[in-house]
Amino acid sequence: MHTTTRWLCLGASVLLAVTGQTGTAAARDLPGTYVVSRAPGILPEGITVARDGTVYVSSDGTGRLFRGHVSDPELRPFAARGIDDRTSTLGVHTDRRGRVYSVGGADLTVHDARGRLVDRRTAQDGPLGPADLNDLVITKDAVYATDWANPVVHRAEFRHGRLGPMRPWLDIRGAFPQFPAQYWLLNGIVADRAGETLLVASNGTEALWRVDTATRAVEQVRLGDESFGADGMVLRGHTLYAVLNYGAPEGVYIAELSEDLRAGVVRHRLTGEPFDLPTTLARHGCRLYVVNSQLDDPPGEPPYTVSAIADPTCPQAE
Repeated sequence: MHTTTRWLCLGASVLLAVTGQTGTAAARDLPGTYVVSRAPGILPEGITVARDGTVYVSSDGTGRLFRGHVSDPELRPFAARGIDDRTSTLGVHTDRRGRVYSVGGADLTVHDARGRLVDRRTAQDGPLGPADLNDLVITKDAVYATDWANPVVHRAEFRHGRLGPMRPWLDIRGAFPQFPAQYWLLNGIVADRAGETLLVASNGTEALWRVDTATRAVEQVRLGDESFGADGMVLRGHTLYAVLNYGAPEGVYIAELSEDLRAGVVRHRLTGEPFDLPTTLARHGCRLYVVNSQLDDPPGEPPYTVSAIADPTCPQAE
């Protein structure tokens, strides 16, 4: 997910004073820090952890993908074919079959676990110019992707198990028509288990938006006076894990949402060390895996890392 330290965004920032504790990691024998790469200029950005503990991290600096396991502190390059021309890769996720979905520029690509290219879909230009895909979410019916350069959510439908073309699906400006189109800066996107509701983060509006996938109705999620222009996010039931790096102290914010995902309260705010301009996170077991992008000072300084912290909502957290 792009960070707003690299572009000017609009909106007032109001912080909600909510505290949280990271606790002691439940899995004490697992690493607390993972090295994505020691090569210069990698700038890690996206992350996903599959059910079996396989970790994938994307590179904003080079477009490459890296793979490892939660038991191993060192990741290695993932030989994903067909993306040599991609200079930046942002969002990355896996599906139930272990396939790796990632976005960079205008392209969504799908690879199998061996790195073979399974599918490639290209998003159409938006109202402001070429698409710049930022993050994605996979539901049972489709893949949805946010566009950093346009106020657009794109959608590629699954048809008989195959991925259809990627088309503009929602122009989100209708929810806030007076806001300048170029500053929507869409970032993280998550979906409920049924795929009926999307939550879309906008750095520019410093808000979180709820989208009904059946009607495409858009409304702002009510989080009090909290500035919530999230970058990457994870939704688990009614618990939303979000990384903020603009409009609030950078770190992980955990909100408990209402059953209909229309409102919520931030219960935990995890900031400061060990984060270094975090962009997104993944959850596996009772741990949160947070990417340290160093995008505030590119090309940063190797090694580039992911920090693992205890999930304070987990009953095993101490």
